[in-house]
Amino acid sequence: MDKIILIASIMFLIASVSSKLAGKFGVPTLLIFILVGIFFGSDGIGNIYFDNYYIAQFIGVIALAYILFMGGLSVELNEVRPVFKKGITLATIGVLLTAFILGYIAHFFLDFNLYECLLLGAIVSSTDAAAVFSILRSKDISLKNNLKPLLEFESGSNDPMAVFLTVAMISLITGEISSFQGLLFMFFKQMIFGILLGFIIGKLAVKLINKIHLQYNGLYVVLTIAIVAFAYSFPSIIGGNGFMSVYVCGLTMSASNFVHKKMLTKFHDGIAWLMQIIMFLILGLLVFVKDLYIVSKPALILTVILVFVARPIAVFLSLIPFKTSFNEKLLISWVGLRGAAPIVLATFPLLYNVKHSHEIFCIIFFVVIVSVVIQGTTIPFAAKLLKVDAPAEKNLNSPIEFESGESGKKLYQFQISKNSLAYNHTIKNLTLPPNTLITMISRGGDYLIPSGNTVFEECDILFVLSDFKNEDELKNIFD
Repeated sequence: MDKIILIASIMFLIASVSSKLAGKFGVPTLLIFILVGIFFGSDGIGNIYFDNYYIAQFIGVIALAYILFMGGLSVELNEVRPVFKKGITLATIGVLLTAFILGYIAHFFLDFNLYECLLLGAIVSSTDAAAVFSILRSKDISLKNNLKPLLEFESGSNDPMAVFLTVAMISLITGEISSFQGLLFMFFKQMIFGILLGFIIGKLAVKLINKIHLQYNGLYVVLTIAIVAFAYSFPSIIGGNGFMSVYVCGLTMSASNFVHKKMLTKFHDGIAWLMQIIMFLILGLLVFVKDLYIVSKPALILTVILVFVARPIAVFLSLIPFKTSFNEKLLISWVGLRGAAPIVLATFPLLYNVKHSHEIFCIIFFVVIVSVVIQGTTIPFAAKLLKVDAPAEKNLNSPIEFESGESGKKLYQFQISKNSLAYNHTIKNLTLPPNTLITMISRGGDYLIPSGNTVFEECDILFVLSDFKNEDELKNIFD
């Protein structure tokens, strides 16, 4: 037991510390986590033999549930509203088209039947929330025209569709479902139950947190951990989509004010990172390098088809009803990062003893690694090349901790530019909304306590305490 704990601690230390080096050299953090797992696996120096797909899937499902919850909880609804229809279209129709196009083309050069190829396409059809969130946020990438919230929202909401397609194809292959009507019934049942129950659980969770008045603050952490587990498991047991439910639960809680919201959000951000590390380390241990080499040729062809054919066609067709420029569609296509979700889904056929399931798992693993390496490292370059990048916004951690609770107030952060109405004006010359206080200014690395005679300079970062209803007016003054 002591040796297991020691090895696990070393793996976590290496994964955590190496993420700092990865950021410096532009290498996606998630790739580092996988490589650490492979390094300690049976083909590496650690010589840890692990081939239990059931345990890997069990851990992966739990990890994805907490990652998706944090994805919903971290969403700024004001940013999502303008891109909601686009995001939902990409997360449903886009995933379906990607799965069908990739699976149909794969049937021409893989020694699989059509259903098995479509299963492969379904498994790798969704973009990965953990990969997209970590890369877009760690690199502080700033994009024009709400592209960043669109990409994050799509990646957070499209896993449920991929899960449905994967389970549906396995059901067709194993004969559990034999008709199109059966698939439609399964789809609507899973999605309706998932969305409805996720919303109800999120609303009840907010009421519970605000009313229960626990004696110890640390117990609120335990309470929310239990809420996330319940939000995934209960809908799953009664036939809903647990991943959709837990994501909607996070979204619902994000839109509400509750006790210790800031503290709990930070905690679940740490939990999401912990789950990412655990998941990628386990998946790294699970793979054998020699198996990846055997499938490298068809896997590389599939990666090219996915990145340059299936994903772009799906994006362009899905966005026909929306006003989106050609370059924006190209960037959306390029940020179709694959990550842990497809690898976890690739364990499903193994547990159902689907023919060619081991080859499918190895192909998916190979596709994910190549996708993260090629696409993940080139997103900033692609954004500049397509001229959809924007000046990077500074986002500081406020030295002031403020819990809004049910007060109706929020601590806003604004950066002054030369286009701001407040630029080169004093505080006393501005007409601020009622109940508004500029609490602090960050300037040149220092924090200033403002007075009425303080003049706003370019690049000043303001911390402004005000009512929620004043947000639009504040943006007009300071943005």
